[in-house]
Amino acid sequence: MTTELTTPARTRRTALIGAIFLMATSAIGPGFITQTTTFTAKLGAAFAFGILMSILVDFVVQMNIWRIVSISGRRAHEIANAVVPGAGHLLAALVILGGLVFNIGNVAGSGLGLNAALGLDPKLGGAISALIGIVIFAVKRAGMAMDRLLIVLGLVMIGLTLYVAIVSGPPVGTALQQTVLPDDIDFAAITTIVGGTVGGYITYSGAHRLLDSGTAGPEHVREVTRGALTGIAVTGLMRFLLFLAILGVVAGGVALDTSGNATAQAFRSAAGEFGERAFGIVLWAAAITSVVGAAFTSVSFFNAFSPKLTAGRPRAWATVAFIAVSAGIYLLIGTAPSALLVFAGGFNGLILPIGFTILLYAAWRRRELLKGYAYPAWLLVLGAAVAALTWYMGITSARTIFDYLAG
Repeated sequence: MTTELTTPARTRRTALIGAIFLMATSAIGPGFITQTTTFTAKLGAAFAFGILMSILVDFVVQMNIWRIVSISGRRAHEIANAVVPGAGHLLAALVILGGLVFNIGNVAGSGLGLNAALGLDPKLGGAISALIGIVIFAVKRAGMAMDRLLIVLGLVMIGLTLYVAIVSGPPVGTALQQTVLPDDIDFAAITTIVGGTVGGYITYSGAHRLLDSGTAGPEHVREVTRGALTGIAVTGLMRFLLFLAILGVVAGGVALDTSGNATAQAFRSAAGEFGERAFGIVLWAAAITSVVGAAFTSVSFFNAFSPKLTAGRPRAWATVAFIAVSAGIYLLIGTAPSALLVFAGGFNGLILPIGFTILLYAAWRRRELLKGYAYPAWLLVLGAAVAALTWYMGITSARTIFDYLAG
């Protein structure tokens, strides 16, 4: 993918919108859809508080990451290496490994989506979806093709989920009350939803796309801030709409079977056969955009090990290979390997605090990396508080993963 350092303002605006949807759709993958259904069935309206907490953490993380990366003009691992030699290579290895394993799950999710929407065999659906991702990065203007796909599918996801949320008739007043005054606070649910929507490659997806578009330097701070806020708003909107769609079904007395495909059951209960088809489209859109987002972001860390993959056709073909390998593994095993997904989940839980802490330190003590920009103290303070929270969550997650694998 070519780095567009001299792109005109209109192209940069398109890339900014693409970065917004890249961040938003990467945060709303098959895992998030499943987690939201499971916790809504368990907690009911009280899960609104968990959704709010995930958005607040997302706000602090993305506001800092977008600003630090864009002002410095360096990718996250390059900043990390400048602060602590070797830290960038560790961060890159974690992101790439976690991204590869989760992309197997994303390809699997895309297959299940096309199965629900069109009745295709899941393996065939996964192969078709992977091929679409490959074509996007194989064309010469891969960046523009990716941006347009993400924008269109992001809007489709929002539109269909909004429809189901309306017809399911959720108790909106109760949900709003529980958002700020929940009857039950489930910290395990909050930890899971934050790790699945903010951690891993998702943390850096929008910021790295913005950097590739040529939006770098202190002069773009306002533009970057608006973009980050818009991305967070789009992500939050989709999260709450999905929550309300499921809540309406649960509040209506339907007992969802969380051991099976509970989200499809909820959509079908709310809107009949159309609802089930809509679920398939939403799941496919969430999965294919996550395939694209995971591949793009993971490969953006490749140049930590091979500078030739910084931009241009070599990077595009590396992204194609990344998707092909993910799809090949899925087609060989037929499903996302649960043990590897759990292991990668532990990685994602640690990637966020490691990378976030280093970048915050760079903003605090290494002003030369930010070209002398006076970093807002309030963002640093909020960032430090969230970093402490993510360290706690990451360590807790790692212990859980270790126990799971040991058992």
